[in-house]
Parts: sequence; structure tokens; C-alpha cells
Amino acid sequence: MEVFGLKNCDTCKKAMKALPEAQLRDVRVDGVPEAVMSQAFETFGDKLLNTRSTTWRGLDEAARQEPPLNLISQHPALMKRPLIKAGDTLFLGWSAETEAAVRAAV
Repeated sequence: MEVFGLKNCDTCKKAMKALPEAQLRDVRVDGVPEAVMSQAFETFGDKLLNTRSTTWRGLDEAARQEPPLNLISQHPALMKRPLIKAGDTLFLGWSAETEAAVRAAV
């Protein structure tokens, strides 16, 4: 199981604490494999883009109009976190429901 996020993100830390068998992949350092990112965009669409982040607020209007995958590749912190890959299934964000679904998928 892989968790794509940021090592200093509180939500990612909660997910990693609950999923000690998972491996954290820091999106700023390691990136996200293209196949995983494509599957994530197919699954979650625009929800993959974190429009509440400080990175998003720092973008001008022209930059915000770019396709979500382009924005995330240029600014990895714009990806909603964590993105969890359990087998062939992806999960986005972290909540009690997500934790139960991840455990059920493993």
C-alpha cells in the first residue's frame, strides 16, 4: 500500500499512523507515477485538485484555468491529500469512512 502526500501534512500523518504497513511517497520529492495520477484523475476528476490550499490561493486566475493534471505536475502540493493506493483501488482524503474502506480493500 502506498500513500501519496506530504510528510509534513497533518492529514497524511494521521493516515500513516492508522496504516503502519503503508509506505509514504512524498509528492514533492518522489512525485506520483503517471499511471497512478491518470487513474486518480479518472476516478476523482476535479476533486483531485485542492482548491483550499495556500498554493491555490497564490495562483493567478490564468494559472487556475490550466488543466488539473498540469497544475498538479507543476505544483505537487495542489493535490488533495492523501492519495492512497491499495492494490488497484485508489482512495482520496482521510476520514473514518476512508479508513474503513481502505481496510476493507486490503
